[in-house]
Amino acid sequence: MTSTPARQSDRLYHELLAPKETQSVRATVRRIAEQEVAPHAAAIANGDERTDGFPRQVFDALASAGVFRIPFPGEVGGDGLTHPATATAAAIEELAYYSSSVAAVFDVHCILAGNALRQGTEEQQQRWLPKVAEGSVVGAFATTEPDASSDLSPQAVRTEAVRTETGWVLNGHKRWISNSPVAAFVVVLARTGERLSMFIVDTTLPGVHVGLADRKMGNRGQLTADIRFSGVHLTDDDLLGGTEGHGLRHALSTLTYGRIGIAAAGVGMAQAAFDHTVAHLSTRHAFGKPVAANQHWQFLLAERATEIDNARTLVTKAALRLDAGNPSPEPEAAMAKYYATKLSVDMARDAVQAFGGLGFARELGADGSPGPVEAIYRDSKIGEIYEGTNEIQKWVIARQIFGRAIVG
Repeated sequence: MTSTPARQSDRLYHELLAPKETQSVRATVRRIAEQEVAPHAAAIANGDERTDGFPRQVFDALASAGVFRIPFPGEVGGDGLTHPATATAAAIEELAYYSSSVAAVFDVHCILAGNALRQGTEEQQQRWLPKVAEGSVVGAFATTEPDASSDLSPQAVRTEAVRTETGWVLNGHKRWISNSPVAAFVVVLARTGERLSMFIVDTTLPGVHVGLADRKMGNRGQLTADIRFSGVHLTDDDLLGGTEGHGLRHALSTLTYGRIGIAAAGVGMAQAAFDHTVAHLSTRHAFGKPVAANQHWQFLLAERATEIDNARTLVTKAALRLDAGNPSPEPEAAMAKYYATKLSVDMARDAVQAFGGLGFARELGADGSPGPVEAIYRDSKIGEIYEGTNEIQKWVIARQIFGRAIVG
């Protein structure tokens, strides 16, 4: 990304909801992101997953700075914040401002894998969570399969764990598993009889096979790959929470938290595209005046500023409700995910249009500088798809409006 423009949110957004604790975390993570993420953002956005791979340097820098401690309680090496979900959402927004990929790596490592482990036994938490919080390992979370993504019913999930005299044997195939090429463990949703359970699987175990990283349109630093489980032997100590049949509950709770994280990333990308666009329209001249003097751009950016304010507020409300003890803060979580990710795509598209040919450029041949907004456009699209498509989010909201008896 090109030089950082002025942060318009510092002038236009007045924080009335987030606790002082969260505001402090935001300021800290913004400084870290400026130092550790921004210099590598263009290389990450334009890299090839199979040759450039995981952004290890950035991951390690975030670990050293303590960023992965934000979501977790003190007893497992976390910061022990009063409002951890709200602070986590602010952190993800600040990371996504420079790199959606880095924000997604954080989301999967801390929210998906980390929050799933928070539902484990005391022994499971003590074994894995301090390593997650310090960033000495990378975590992954696996629910999606080639034929099961949004549908996580026992009938749709094909990965299966069968009980044996010594524990379990896991067989199956998961797809689009973020962080999997570098993960030390993966929390896996599997069918156990007529119900679903989750297992913590050490990726070094015999029978765990991680495929080649997928090549994607955007989010290229967020490595995804297939994982195949072929006769993987597990013990009861690997059964998340120590109780069979709670897998769907664990998965849905984790994915609800994940929606808030993805919504926060959407806000970060929308804000970045907005800031670049405001700076460009204010300084670019056409027909003897700044392009921003045209009412079209004035009105469009007024709409987008309003929408960014609304999106950030929805994210904060959902996170505050989660912190208050509501494990399913609906409709705010679904509203935030749908609204903020759609906004990031809309704002990124507007930014490309505002920059004209420069907006369409990935890299300029004249000096090798990256295009200012093209990567945001590519990266933003996945937000409307993963961790529950936006169509699913609308369905969740409709349930809140009309009830399950009508919506289903």
